[in-house]
Amino acid sequence: MKTMRLGLAAVAIALATMGAQAQTQKHTDANVAAGEKAINANDFKSAVTHFEKATTTSADDANVFHLLGLSYYQLGDYKKANTNFSKAIALDAKHSSAYYYRAKANNNLAVNREAKVSAADRESLLKSAVSDYSKAIALKPSEKNLYQNRAIANRDLGVLTGTAGTANYNKKTATDAYNAAIADYQKVLSLDASRKDIQTEVKKATVYRDNLK
Repeated sequence: MKTMRLGLAAVAIALATMGAQAQTQKHTDANVAAGEKAINANDFKSAVTHFEKATTTSADDANVFHLLGLSYYQLGDYKKANTNFSKAIALDAKHSSAYYYRAKANNNLAVNREAKVSAADRESLLKSAVSDYSKAIALKPSEKNLYQNRAIANRDLGVLTGTAGTANYNKKTATDAYNAAIADYQKVLSLDASRKDIQTEVKKATVYRDNLK
């Protein structure tokens, strides 16, 4: 699969989610330390190897599973990324970054036409993405990137369910999805009115909604 690189800024954000206990483990667990070094070097294959080992040596650390999920995400393996983000959330129900990246993984899998995913599963993945973004927003309501990404997931849901003649066609679901997308785009604009790209997305989503058959 095509590698999806988030860059060092996103890696820094991921590492910043680590709590005091995880910071201690970073120095005492050789597998975690090696995994962090690899992920900062964008060597995600090596990061996967180290973090897989760390899931045994630091099995109670949500951040280990989160960073393993992030490494799989970077390699384009969204299913394994999803599995590990879910394990991180099981260990820490307030892990906003794990919700965020699980949502992104599900959204990417849903819109990947090369993936062997049924039409029903694509819809389920997008609805799950919307739900996870909502959970992340509940934890960090001032993060405009969360609203923007939830808007994208709802837009994609609108496209999936708003195309007449397809297995997923449901005008009400599509209308609701586009309305939700528009509301989130407008939330982003309320936080940053200079975003002309978001202004364009509002117009596009409105046109798509108004032209549903």
